[in-house]
Amino acid sequence: MKPEGASLVGFGSGSPDGAIFRAFDPALNTSIEPVFISATLADADRAAQLATAAAPMWAALSGAERNLFLRLIADKLAQHAAVLAARATQETAIPLARCEGEIGRTVGQLRLYGDAAESGDWLDARIETAIPDRKPIPKPDHRSMMRPLGPVVVFGASNFPFAYSVAGGDTASALAAGCPVIVKAHPAHPGTSDLVGRLIVEAVKECGLPEGTFSLLFDAGIEIGQALVKHPLVKAVGFTGSLRGGRALADAAAARPEPIPVYAEMGSVNPVFILPGALAERSAALAGGLHASAMLGVGQFCTNPGLIVLQRTGAAAEFIRALTAKLAATAEATMLTPGITASFRKALDIRSRIPGVRTVGAALRRDESGHSSVAKAMADKKAPPTANCSAPVWFETDAVTFVRNHTLGEEIFGPSSLVVWCKDAAEMREVARHVEGSLTATLHAGKSEEAQPGDLVAILAAKAGRLVLNGFPTGVDVGHAMVHGGPYPATSDGGRSTSVGTRALTRWGRLICYQNFSENLLPPELQSANPRGVRRLVNGEWTIAAL
Repeated sequence: MKPEGASLVGFGSGSPDGAIFRAFDPALNTSIEPVFISATLADADRAAQLATAAAPMWAALSGAERNLFLRLIADKLAQHAAVLAARATQETAIPLARCEGEIGRTVGQLRLYGDAAESGDWLDARIETAIPDRKPIPKPDHRSMMRPLGPVVVFGASNFPFAYSVAGGDTASALAAGCPVIVKAHPAHPGTSDLVGRLIVEAVKECGLPEGTFSLLFDAGIEIGQALVKHPLVKAVGFTGSLRGGRALADAAAARPEPIPVYAEMGSVNPVFILPGALAERSAALAGGLHASAMLGVGQFCTNPGLIVLQRTGAAAEFIRALTAKLAATAEATMLTPGITASFRKALDIRSRIPGVRTVGAALRRDESGHSSVAKAMADKKAPPTANCSAPVWFETDAVTFVRNHTLGEEIFGPSSLVVWCKDAAEMREVARHVEGSLTATLHAGKSEEAQPGDLVAILAAKAGRLVLNGFPTGVDVGHAMVHGGPYPATSDGGRSTSVGTRALTRWGRLICYQNFSENLLPPELQSANPRGVRRLVNGEWTIAAL
């Protein structure tokens, strides 16, 4: 398997007339073959047309048939895992073992969402039978369920070349829900996207599915992504990336003559509140666990703990000293792209200049003169000698400064966190009230504090989609109960949905009610005989039995 560099428009290739670009090795700071050709506006329109033509057949497929297709994709990813992981490592500087693990997660997602499609629980099928002799007027027969929206556009993410990209969660859940998918590949790992996309097209052909089931479009810029979001045949969008990028897509979708939903996962600071009792019971373990969580993936996880809130005590000061020592021993590491590296350094420079903010800990690589190359570069406004490497830099401030300065609550994408010192529990609650919407919020508490948590948990529940007690936010299990979403700006829909877990399928459907329909005109899931065996709420009781 080798990437070929052309977009995949259904079963055909994209136009050869698009602008060219190359993949990039951030560790070696050099480009990688082959040349990739950006899709054209005609390619985007063709992909949307093909997806629209495929949509009715996809909507009519049984959940079992979708499951077979998703499992075939999973099998192909597993079969070619070594080649896929090697290319992804080259394009992203993500360690090989993590790429292999991410492929395993992606395989698991595909199979889980396939099973969810087959079970049909996500359809929320409901039946209320007619009551002809009801007074004063007869009651009609009502039957409702979720139906797929139609063509979905998915944007690949920079930091997860598999789990949140071409065959990732958004693609898997949209296909499971019965929607054709057009993926706009991320330019940070086009070769990886190319290889995965070709495996999906193989699966489409082997299953005898329509050509428009899947397309993959390349673009080094934003033109094709914007065109897809604005295309009148596209019915929904999935995005994982920056606040700026997600907001631009959401605004474009809202401005359409027919607005469509954009499920964008964007900025998240993921606050961690550490109570005095937790430090008294396990300070050393907390320092080690927090450092490991914050440094995971060079801080480039959407669940990276970016805000650490403590009461100012002697034990807390010792905890931060231990954490600082760990930071000082942390080596620089390669970030995903030159653009992400540059944005990270710019954000560090801006934060370091805010009054009331101080550097609490940093791992600063030393140059030959003994000076910190990162600190020197920040002062000289020049890039450090290692082009795409960054070291962790943490800051600290007090609760009053944090509350007064909104920018301190914004995400810095990379290995940086902000420690907020509070004088008492009341200030901790005030900081919690001023935290922006996040994917996660974490509370570390001692045994006595768990028994009497006060109202901090209630405040945090209004701020995040997932609350973590005495753990760390990085690492998102894929299962039925997981919620990976949160209030704005964590997500564009205010946290009313999740991009991970089987509830993700519901984003790609809409409810429809059939009143007094004859059996042969109803979807199989709502027919009295229940030929697909889905669970249904029949006259107020859940059952799989036929009527």
